[in-house]
Amino acid sequence: MTKLKLEAVSCYERDVTLRLPFRFGVITVTRATQAVIRATIALPDGRTSVGVAAESLAAKWFDKSPIFSDAQNLEQLRQSLALAIGLYRDRGWSTPFGLYSGCYPEQLKRGAELGLLPLVAGYGPALLDRAILDALGRVSGQSFADMIRGNLPGLAVTELTPDLDGFELAGFLAGLSPGCQIAVRHTVGLLDPIVASDQTAAERVGDGLPETLEEVARSYRGRYYKLKVGGDVTADLERLTRIAAVLDREIGDYRATLDGNEQYDDVDGIAELWQRMCQTTALARLVASTLFIEQPIKRGAALTHSVAALARLKPLIIDESDGELSSFPTAQRLGYSGVSSKTCKGLYKSILNAARVAKLNAEAGSDRYFLSAEDLTTLAGVSVQQDLALVSLLGLGHVERNGHHFIDGMSFAPAHEQAAFAGAHPDLYDRAGGPARLAIRDGQLRLQSLDCPGFAVAAAMDFGAMRSMPAAPTSRLLPAFAERG
Repeated sequence: MTKLKLEAVSCYERDVTLRLPFRFGVITVTRATQAVIRATIALPDGRTSVGVAAESLAAKWFDKSPIFSDAQNLEQLRQSLALAIGLYRDRGWSTPFGLYSGCYPEQLKRGAELGLLPLVAGYGPALLDRAILDALGRVSGQSFADMIRGNLPGLAVTELTPDLDGFELAGFLAGLSPGCQIAVRHTVGLLDPIVASDQTAAERVGDGLPETLEEVARSYRGRYYKLKVGGDVTADLERLTRIAAVLDREIGDYRATLDGNEQYDDVDGIAELWQRMCQTTALARLVASTLFIEQPIKRGAALTHSVAALARLKPLIIDESDGELSSFPTAQRLGYSGVSSKTCKGLYKSILNAARVAKLNAEAGSDRYFLSAEDLTTLAGVSVQQDLALVSLLGLGHVERNGHHFIDGMSFAPAHEQAAFAGAHPDLYDRAGGPARLAIRDGQLRLQSLDCPGFAVAAAMDFGAMRSMPAAPTSRLLPAFAERG
């Protein structure tokens, strides 16, 4: 393990236009903002190094309360990042994991004082930890996989994870091995056209990329699909039946997951949907192909009652309810089998949850528990590459990807930045159609070029083409309706 000190962090933003509208929880998104940071670390021998990380600033996912405007949701995330930078710098010399674990309680405490939910408070450290590891890998000449397997960040079982007491964490890390490719699990959003008749001529984007689910299946030939459901059993059944008709015809041997996005009030609602799916002849293949159900219940109720009755029929995982390091063990006791991995929630959280899965399965003598790779619109470039490196190292065989469908590759970045990323990672990107786009072949992404010094990034970003991130508010945000008087 290596000790270092966080010297400085520069924060930037850039705008992104979606090629297709995306129903994101409780809102429909047509434009987005990406946060990009550049962190400078110092080593005891006097050397310094700079690392990067990027993540979407997303409204109405980290905090879905309607009392805050979308703009305020972004301000909350900026507050989380500002908090983390201050705490990490004040901590001084530490291991990378020591910065995370040592600042974690205070990050949540100060976040709560600002009205930030734990999921929001975790956003800042999630970005910062990745940039720090990128800097460490660059100066040490080690890849992300090498750093984690050799435990260069200094991961340890602490009082934050008492359920891992007695677990041989170092041995677990040493045994991890990144895959050379990973299957894409395509997201089918609630607004997505299923077949050609769902679009008018005026609604067609016409950029050469697939737009309908039917076109996606024929173009990418993927076997994995993530299907959003909206909380209305009748409407969900009708839409799932139309989706199943396409997948049954075009793919045949596929696998699917259902994502409830907190749209159901309680377990009874999602249980009714599943029971009626099982009773619908047209959904027979989809039912047999469904791997698990993701966060169907609103987070306020998701971890208050047992879901064991439904979990006996189909595994359930938490996503938005995974706000704290203790969330997965709590969920597991209530009947949930899994938890999502998202770099926006923290790479150390994902690694520790993967360790928990290994420990639980060893104790159970079966593979009952699992980690699932999910997306929060990880955009092409740094964001998607660091997420792919993480989930690949954790041994996950498929990953939800939605950024490539709703955003035209790296079209938000200058042409020379796109060329740099496509040149450094030719297995991951294709520039034949214009912008640097993820190269999905037979439903798979190739990942070998991510094995480079640093955290999966061998190309330089153009920070001069970005704007500086505005200073975050230092006080608790007033609800939007209060501001309106």
